[in-house]
Amino acid sequence: MTLYPAIDLKDGKAVRLTKGLMDSAKVYSDEPWMLVKKFEEMGAEWVHLVDLNGAFAGEPKNLEQIVKIRENCNVKLELGGGIRDEATIQKMLEIGINRIILGSITVKNPAFVKEMAAKYPIAVGIDAIDGFVAVEGWGEVSKMRATDLAREFADAGVEAIICTDVSRDGTLGGVNVDFTLEIAKASGITTIASGGVKDENDIEALMKTNAVGGVIIGKAYYEGTFNLAKMFQALRLIAK
Repeated sequence: MTLYPAIDLKDGKAVRLTKGLMDSAKVYSDEPWMLVKKFEEMGAEWVHLVDLNGAFAGEPKNLEQIVKIRENCNVKLELGGGIRDEATIQKMLEIGINRIILGSITVKNPAFVKEMAAKYPIAVGIDAIDGFVAVEGWGEVSKMRATDLAREFADAGVEAIICTDVSRDGTLGGVNVDFTLEIAKASGITTIASGGVKDENDIEALMKTNAVGGVIIGKAYYEGTFNLAKMFQALRLIAK
């Protein structure tokens, strides 16, 4: 199980949203790179970054902060939010991003995503509301079921699927284990759970499935309901 501490970037600051609503943004730091450095010192191997402004604009909008994070931190970085063409993918990889997350484009142009996955380190972001895929920064709900989209990429060469139950995101209401397991079974790809994680019990529940490869930790860390340093230590002991 890989833990992915998460930072959402909005207007150059580190924030967290509730249920994806931009006006719910709570600022946790004016210097996101310092948070990433702290995660690195705790033992993080990966950090999950989302450019919220980019997700709505359709192109990256927090480049200055993303570059600053890369220049000051040695963890692996995965980035999503407004990445919708090959030129942008190449630019982000040149900056030093280790994995690109493609979201809305996976519904609109799955062939493009498969083409990119054959060339670059790509993760597919599947965000769902009532089981249907949400796109455009969760501002729209498509007619495609999340499990059908996951199945679409079963043999496409993507590195991982990141699945988010939007109704739980930022609520500290507990991760949707069943939904995550459905996505993992449908795709057969390393699946990363996201949305609603509250405490260590969520990690234990996901680990018991023997099918989930990672989990994104956001508001639970920032609000103090999840001891991230302690969990990194526990997972290292398990790995031994």
